[in-house]
Amino acid sequence: MNDQINILLIEDDESLNRGISFKLEKEGFNVFSADCLKEGKDIFNEQEIDLIILDVGLPDGDGFQFCKEIRKISDVFIIFLTACVQEVDIVTGYDLGADDYITKPFSLMVLVSKVNAVLRRKFNHKEAKKIQCEDIVYYPKTMKVYVKGKEISLSKTEFKLFKYFIDNPQQVITKEQFFNKLWDIEGDFLDESALPVNIRRLREKIEDNPSEPKYIKNIRGIGYIWNERCFRE
Repeated sequence: MNDQINILLIEDDESLNRGISFKLEKEGFNVFSADCLKEGKDIFNEQEIDLIILDVGLPDGDGFQFCKEIRKISDVFIIFLTACVQEVDIVTGYDLGADDYITKPFSLMVLVSKVNAVLRRKFNHKEAKKIQCEDIVYYPKTMKVYVKGKEISLSKTEFKLFKYFIDNPQQVITKEQFFNKLWDIEGDFLDESALPVNIRRLREKIEDNPSEPKYIKNIRGIGYIWNERCFRE
């Protein structure tokens, strides 16, 4: 299970950080460690992370807030580490989208067991190797998009829009949903004026006739819909 699994550990206690990193690496995981949120954000944006082990109390911010930001752009697994044992803190973590919670002090073997349990969900729900919508083919592993057999290049925002559409085909997506989903962890976001511009650019790359779109339809006053079925293989 551990092949090419990347774990981001954000923990400011130096000895605990080293101990967790050593144990996880010994179990075969690739570990990227950080001692503050800023460093953790940089790593998350640069690497393909499968799971985050996140301390709640960090010197430059709140782990809960970081989790909230992450959940706007990613479904990556998150396990909280905390010295707090109050029920309200545990509930807050789960409400924000945490997959598990472990209180300090803890056994490293218990942490490894929780990591493996969370990751089993990933392998029990295998990601599609290919997603096809008529003439458009997307390969999740390589993040490549082809239209009529030709690879196309998408900007970061265009790709986020495309991915959101094909993950939610034939469903009306409101403008508010786009803004919430595509908010960037660095604070950049897709505002009301930029959304139609990026939709237009995406249409120009995937539609035969962007002025009469087949895939991305406008729902006046509400948002947009990906109008074709998508098949996962």
